[in-house]
Amino acid sequence: MAAASVAMGTFQLGHTMCAEAAMTRNHTQWDAEARVRRGPTPEVFFEKHLDNSRLVKAEDPQRKLDMRNFAIAAVVFFALLMTYTLQHFRSIEFGYQVEAQKQQLMQMREQNRQLSLTEARLTQPERMDKLARQMGMDTPQPGQFVTPSVTEEMPSSPILAQVAEPTVSSRAASTTIPDIP
Repeated sequence: MAAASVAMGTFQLGHTMCAEAAMTRNHTQWDAEARVRRGPTPEVFFEKHLDNSRLVKAEDPQRKLDMRNFAIAAVVFFALLMTYTLQHFRSIEFGYQVEAQKQQLMQMREQNRQLSLTEARLTQPERMDKLARQMGMDTPQPGQFVTPSVTEEMPSSPILAQVAEPTVSSRAASTTIPDIP
C-alpha cells in the first residue's frame, strides 16, 4: 500500500509539474502572439475625463449657405416632382373621364335612335287615323280648325291673340264625351 501511495504522490507531483510547465508555455506563446498583433510598441491606456459642456460650436457661414442652397434646391426639385406626378395622374384621370363620356355619348345616340324610331312609328298618319276612328272621331270639316297666319307686313311686330267662335260640326255635337274619373 505504501508503494501505491508513493507512486500516487509521485504521479500527482509529476502531473502538477506538467501543468505548471504547460501554463508557462501557454503564457509565453500568448505574450508572443500579442506582441505580433500590436506591433513593437506596448499599448498604454490613460484614463482622461473630458468636460465639453463649456464648448460652443463656431458658426460656419459657408456651410450654412451651402445647407440653405441645398434645402432650396431640394424643395424646388420636390415641387417639380410633385407637379409632374400630379399632371401625370390628372391626365390618366381625364383619359378615364373622356372614355366614360364617349360611352355615355354612344348610349345617348342609341337612345335617341330608339326614340326617333318610336316617334316615327307613333306619328304614322295611318295609325293616328285608325286610333281616331276607334275613338269615334271623323275627318275634320273645312273651317273646323284654324291655322295661325303670320302677317307679312310687319313680321317683327307682336301678334295679339283673338277670340273666335269655333265651328262645331253636327256629328261632333251629337257625340258625347264620357267623363273620366
